[in-house]
Amino acid sequence: MFNICEVKQMTRLNTKLIILLLLVSVLYAQKTVKPVLHGRHWMAITGKPLGATAGATIFAQGGNAIDAACAMLAATATMYDVLSWGGETQALIYNPKTKKVIGINALGVAPTGATVEFYKKKNLNYPSEFGPLSAVTPGTPGGLMVMLAEFGSMSLAEVLKPSMEMAEGYPIEAQAANSIEEDKNKIKEWPYSKNVFLVHQGEKREAPNAGEVFKQPDLLATLKKLVDAETRALKDGTSRKNAIYAAYDRFYKGDIAKEFVRGTQEQGGLITMDDLANWQVYLEEPVSTNYKGIDVYKLTTWVQGPVMLQALNMIEMFDLKAMGYNSARYMHTVYQAMNHAFADRDFYYGDPYYPPEEPVKGLLSKKYAAARVKEMNHEKNDPDVKPGDPYKFMTGKNPYTDLLKTWGNEDEEEKTSDALYGFDELENEFFTGTTSIQTTDTNGWVVSITPSGGWIPTVIAGKTGIGLSQRAQSFVLNEKENPYNVIAPGKRPRATLTPAMALKNGKPYLSFAVQGGDTQDQNLLQFFLNMVEFDMNVQEAAEAANINSYQMYSSFGDHKKEAGRLTVQEKTPPWVMKELKKMGYKVEKRAITSGPINAIFFDWEHGSFWGGSSHHGEDYGIAW
Repeated sequence: MFNICEVKQMTRLNTKLIILLLLVSVLYAQKTVKPVLHGRHWMAITGKPLGATAGATIFAQGGNAIDAACAMLAATATMYDVLSWGGETQALIYNPKTKKVIGINALGVAPTGATVEFYKKKNLNYPSEFGPLSAVTPGTPGGLMVMLAEFGSMSLAEVLKPSMEMAEGYPIEAQAANSIEEDKNKIKEWPYSKNVFLVHQGEKREAPNAGEVFKQPDLLATLKKLVDAETRALKDGTSRKNAIYAAYDRFYKGDIAKEFVRGTQEQGGLITMDDLANWQVYLEEPVSTNYKGIDVYKLTTWVQGPVMLQALNMIEMFDLKAMGYNSARYMHTVYQAMNHAFADRDFYYGDPYYPPEEPVKGLLSKKYAAARVKEMNHEKNDPDVKPGDPYKFMTGKNPYTDLLKTWGNEDEEEKTSDALYGFDELENEFFTGTTSIQTTDTNGWVVSITPSGGWIPTVIAGKTGIGLSQRAQSFVLNEKENPYNVIAPGKRPRATLTPAMALKNGKPYLSFAVQGGDTQDQNLLQFFLNMVEFDMNVQEAAEAANINSYQMYSSFGDHKKEAGRLTVQEKTPPWVMKELKKMGYKVEKRAITSGPINAIFFDWEHGSFWGGSSHHGEDYGIAW
């Protein structure tokens, strides 16, 4: 029997618990801002409404998910705050005929002359962040044409029609227009960029106004050349596929390539004709792991995708539901798993087509994950997490054991670059430079793309209308930082771009991607856990509060990191904040804690698609 004092005390405790649970419920289970997007026949979701419309147009004309994705890619590539045609494209495709996931590697390579010595002579510790010396070869045109040729059903002319109409002139969004105005002094350094972007030269506002029809005649001429090459090949009796490759050759080996190289070199760039001609798109097998019966697929170490798989392997060993969604314990566990995965990324990830071979088998070993969990501090943040040694869990010997011993000891104060933005420009990383594309159709094709590269301010290569990539900045010059990602001609930088896909019982379960640089796999990890562990629907998961870590080395600018820095959603309860600070975190609140997530969930019970698209960007979806 309890006495009256004990009963009163228990009542007070129960009341507090009920209030706490109600607060958590209100905070994390509130009605979504956007409704779930439902479709039966097809679905098209991307970062730009006009891009989604382009996809819908193709679907309405009888195209498949590949055709629609290519049209959406072309449309968004025409919008310079997203990527431009000179950027790179990374994709995962589910082929319903083979029931396999295919990787598309359309990341450019460092050009001739892009050596460590070249950049060090310029007193830089990293390749340039902006300008012609930050460029790798363009990948998006090749990636688009290879996807269309190999898996699509329509012609290049049909797929490029929406983007060509946009190049003729489209009403520019405020975000892009204002970005041009903010960066106009940098843009003025490059004559072709100046002529395209600064349409009101000499006036107080030199950039286009929001809603003004923005025209790109040089880009339109380039796209017409691609279509003309295809048309001539078809007239000569070649196949649809070979006709598309005729357009591919014109871009990378013909007159488009010549003007691209001329315009790049005129402005101080390094790209040569041989660089373009020798580059190729790879169709490759992605990497994967199984999380509680769900097979999760990512591109391999030329992007950061395996980070999410490594983190899942570690997180699988914890009872997340018992911790509670976004409790201090949950945040700490996710943060530490990401710490260990990103430390491995920072040391071991690089171009798998360039020696030495990355130890991906060891990195994705469940036994390696268990070893990394044993290294975790489960009570406080560890600011000094180091890369592990995955070679112990695979055949072969670690060639860089000596570098492992000294990793992370470099002097941060000595790092220099020509970065425009400071490391604390979080919103810049969240909202610029990347978009994502998700499509599916009733025949079972699924596409997940994260393109990027030539965002504002970009150098336009001569009269092509094509903005150069800025991805070379993701290389390092010092092997002590990452011996697998040291710049060299013909080598791909380790990019942050990371589409994702998941299968359950051998059938598509999720297709998802997000913008946001080094935060991409952080946010995709939490989105996935939101659905699998906390039973959110796809829209709830896309809008849910996330955390962000900065303990990994940034892939941009000065490649800085900040151990223990943690961003949480602004409505995080004070008791959670207090507990996190006790754990050693430097906690900051923000209204937005994730780049815009776009995703498709496959409802096999009802034979329909559920679309999710974050509510704080321009991201938009159309379905039927």
